[in-house]
Amino acid sequence: MALQLGLLLGYSAALVLLGFMLSRRVEGSASFFVADRRLGPGLLFSTVLAANIGAGSIIGASGLGYTDGLSAWWWVGSAGIGSLLLALWLGPRIWRVASQNGLYTAGDYLEHRYGSAVRATIATLLWFLTLIILAAQLIAMSEILEWVIGAPRWAGALIGGLVMTAYFAAGGLLTSAWVNMVQLIVLLGGFAIGVPLALAGAGGWEAVLAAQPPDPQRSSFLFGPNSGIVLVALLVPAFVVSPGLIQKAYGARNERAVRIGIGLQGLVLLVFAFAPPVVGMIAHVYDPALANPEFAVPVVLTHGLPAVLGALGLAAVFSAELSSADAVLFMLATSLSKDLYKRYAAPDASDAQVLRVARIAAVAGGILGVLLAIVIPTVIDSLTVFYAVLGVSLFVPVAVGLHTRRPGVPEAMASIGVGIAVLFYARLSELSSVSRLLDPVLIAITASGIAFALVFLVRRPEPKGL
Repeated sequence: MALQLGLLLGYSAALVLLGFMLSRRVEGSASFFVADRRLGPGLLFSTVLAANIGAGSIIGASGLGYTDGLSAWWWVGSAGIGSLLLALWLGPRIWRVASQNGLYTAGDYLEHRYGSAVRATIATLLWFLTLIILAAQLIAMSEILEWVIGAPRWAGALIGGLVMTAYFAAGGLLTSAWVNMVQLIVLLGGFAIGVPLALAGAGGWEAVLAAQPPDPQRSSFLFGPNSGIVLVALLVPAFVVSPGLIQKAYGARNERAVRIGIGLQGLVLLVFAFAPPVVGMIAHVYDPALANPEFAVPVVLTHGLPAVLGALGLAAVFSAELSSADAVLFMLATSLSKDLYKRYAAPDASDAQVLRVARIAAVAGGILGVLLAIVIPTVIDSLTVFYAVLGVSLFVPVAVGLHTRRPGVPEAMASIGVGIAVLFYARLSELSSVSRLLDPVLIAITASGIAFALVFLVRRPEPKGL
């Protein structure tokens, strides 16, 4: 355990040091928010992929793999599908609008397209919801430290929160893009080495299959007890319109970088999506009765690999959680400083003042995220809430707004309000218990689109100039 702890602490210190060194290149809010729009395909690939491989993609998906088997592929696989749609459809279009109009955040786009009321509604809603997904990343980090050294959840969440907040608050997207590249090398290297060795150490694929519980649903790729193709409705829309991913796309140097960088990372996600379920299934060989399935990853890394390789694997997982956490902190900091503070509280604020508020918001978000991580039960619980509300509230207004300028504030507000109301009704009424095809998110997005269309048909607004 001393080896694992020493490696994690040394690695964390190195990331913070690298972040502070790179922060000297931050010249203003343009560097902090959109990296001066200089990210090429390589850096965009690494920072988006690092953001997408986090608590849900590793700890949560491996836990689903432990309980459901290969159908857990759809958790990360759906993120890959959403990423491809972002790269080939929405991303280049919204980059073009952002670069032509000097937009820094998703809120900037919503106001540019619909008006101040829509921006304020979404910014306020997502600021509080984003704290939940930040807590998910910190829960995952705390579970790693709990397994390695027996640290209580609050201590693990605090350590992870301090590391992530320190290097991100120093330099924003410009810093995190380079730090994410280092994290991604550690992450992919650790999994590329660790998963095959863990599989061999467990006795091979046949031995892993023999260790699985006798549940017919576990053998299905499309349908599992808690996962499967139904996850497409929850996750694909969220990964197309995620404010954090859209803002990273803003940082691209051109549309080609968006298509190549985000598109390639989407393809990598489709392949990587097999790794967490396999790790979860391997964990059954070493412990067939885990009280918390989300401990599947540390079980395999500590019992299924030699000490040095296990330590490398733990560093890789810890790296993934940090990279996803800083992407979430990015949403928090930019939303509060640009969408709320600069737009409503202090319209005349200088660039330096906005940058200072962004850094303060990052620190405040880190603190609140740690507090939430202590009380929220599991990674999947918190991520499910976030992705559901994100997709339902943003998918229709953002997607439609990129193709026509005729709809306005009434259509967008109706879409958001009806979508959120239907989402919570569908969840509270447990419609999915009648049939898994009655997915609350799919129903809510459909209702959101219908509300948007009905208001548009009633108003019949005149075409607007570009």
